[in-house]
Amino acid sequence: MFYHDNQLQYEVEVEEPDPEFGRMLQQAIGGVEGEMRVAMQYFFQAAAIPDEHAEYREMLRDTAAEELGHIEMLAAAVNKNLRGASASLGDGDSAVSELLPRQFLSSGMHAMPTDANGAAFDGSWIVASGNLAADMYANIMAESTGRLLATRLYELADDPGMKDMLAYLIARDTMHQNQWITLLKELGDPEEVFDVHPIPDSFPDEVENQEFSYAFMSTNVEPQEATDLPWTTGSSIDEEGEYSFLRELDLDGAPMSVPKPSAQAYNEPAPQGED
Repeated sequence: MFYHDNQLQYEVEVEEPDPEFGRMLQQAIGGVEGEMRVAMQYFFQAAAIPDEHAEYREMLRDTAAEELGHIEMLAAAVNKNLRGASASLGDGDSAVSELLPRQFLSSGMHAMPTDANGAAFDGSWIVASGNLAADMYANIMAESTGRLLATRLYELADDPGMKDMLAYLIARDTMHQNQWITLLKELGDPEEVFDVHPIPDSFPDEVENQEFSYAFMSTNVEPQEATDLPWTTGSSIDEEGEYSFLRELDLDGAPMSVPKPSAQAYNEPAPQGED
């Protein structure tokens, strides 16, 4: 159950409204790097965690709720940047031509669940595999790219209030990266995050085709010589094998063929002279 407090998580002030910057902020709401993604990602990951790991579930739920607050902040920021924009197609910073067309046509100059190009948020970006360790890798990536986006928006911002808000969001992304790395380490050896890799580690090694488990495969058509690189020689990071070097062209491979489709698919061209 969620409860709502009628205040923003952090102050959102815009001294000089900038409709074009309001459009850029949409990426942080409904883009692939945005807050809608991580809020839903953490929520559905939490929904899969059993009672025996309730502390992890609570951690994810807390952060999911925090990200909902970030959506609220960014929506307020978009609205304030669009304030005073004119319903005009003429030139000028206040014209609709500076906005996403849908911000005027579909929402009356307010924030929307879209990215900076007006494309709707896509739920297929959400990663919730049911394997907590695997999900943590996805969360680290999501927070890393989200932080990159916030830093880029910070560089684009001229308004002091927007820079202040983005500095807060950047800080929260720093914390979230660290907390997911900490949780990942908690699942394995505290000193080595990679002890929980590969995932799922419970899959029996003898069933895996171990000839290729630790072979770096070169797909370059030109002959490549094995070199003493960290991923081509020496012990693997999980300490269960030895890296090797393999050229894809040296594999026997298998012939490629496409079977004839069903007649009901009507893929065959009509014989010559027939309709």
